[in-house]
Amino acid sequence: MSGKESDLKGQLPPLPTLAATPEDAAARKLAQEARDAAVRGVVSIAAMRQAVKQHARTLPVLSGIPRLKRLDAAAFAARAAQGLPFIMTGLVRRWPLCSLSPLDLRERYGDMPVRARVGDYIRQPFRADRPMRDMLLRDYLDLEPERIHGQDEPPPYVGNMELRELNRLCHWPAYFGKMGPPRFWLGPIGTMTPLHCDFDDNIFAQIWGRKRIFLAPPHHDAYLYASEANPVLFGSPFDPEAPDYDSYPLARQAATVSCDVAPGDLLYVPAGWFHQVRALEFSLSSNRWARGVPLALHGDASVRRQAGAGA
Repeated sequence: MSGKESDLKGQLPPLPTLAATPEDAAARKLAQEARDAAVRGVVSIAAMRQAVKQHARTLPVLSGIPRLKRLDAAAFAARAAQGLPFIMTGLVRRWPLCSLSPLDLRERYGDMPVRARVGDYIRQPFRADRPMRDMLLRDYLDLEPERIHGQDEPPPYVGNMELRELNRLCHWPAYFGKMGPPRFWLGPIGTMTPLHCDFDDNIFAQIWGRKRIFLAPPHHDAYLYASEANPVLFGSPFDPEAPDYDSYPLARQAATVSCDVAPGDLLYVPAGWFHQVRALEFSLSSNRWARGVPLALHGDASVRRQAGAGA
C-alpha cells in the first residue's frame, strides 16, 4: 500500500472484516438483526420481511413503472402505501448538485477521498472482502476506465459512498420520519449493481446520466434464488438483462419489469423489491433508505414493536 493510499484510509470508513469463526458470524448476525429491528421499530426483521412478502402477494403484476409529477408528503405516503414502485419527474432537477458538471465537481471537491469497487465486483457484490481502491475524487474522475480494468471486468465504481460535502447540494423531500444518510453512486457506462433487495423503503435520485433499472416483487425471492447477505439485504445471482434459464429455471416465473431513470427523476423502490441498476451513461446518483416500518405495512400492527419493549 502506498503512503497516499494509507493516508486516504484514515479519512474513509474502515472496511468490513470477515468473521473469524462460524460462531462469531452467527453472533454478529444476531446482534445486527436486533439493532436493525430496534432502529425500525419492528418486533423482528424476520417478521417484517415476511409481512412485506405477504403484502406483495396481493399486488398486481406491473407492465411498466408509472411516471408522476411531484407529490407532497401526504400524497407520497398514500401512493407508497400501495407497495408499488413509481417515478416522480423533475423533483431532483431543482437540486444545486444537478447544476454542477463533472468538471465543476472535480474543481470544487477534487480533494474528497472516495473508495471505488474494482475487479469483478458484479460477481461478488456483497462480500466483505471484495477488492476496493481508495483515491481522491479528482483521481477517480481522471481515470480512463478502459485502461484500468480487465477485459472481463466492469469499470471501477464509486458506489454506496457517504460524501458529506455534497449533502448540502441535495434537497431531499421529507417523505419519511427517519432516514439513513445520503449515499452516492458515481461511475461510467457499464458500472452496475446486480439484482438484490433491501427491506427498507428507498428513494433513488438520478442526478447525471441515465440508468436502467430492473425490478421484481419481494415474494418472487425463491424464483430469483435469493440468499441473505445480512438481515435486510438479499442478493440474487440471476441477471434479468442476460437471463440464464438453464442455471436458474425458476426465474422464468419471476415478474421482472424495467425502467430508465433520467436526470431529475426520483424513483421510489418499496421495501423488499428486487432491483438491478446499470449505468447507460456516465452517471451520478444518490439514494436514501428509510429507517422505519415500510409504508406498505403501516396498517399492519403485528409487525410494530410495542412502546417500552426491550431490544
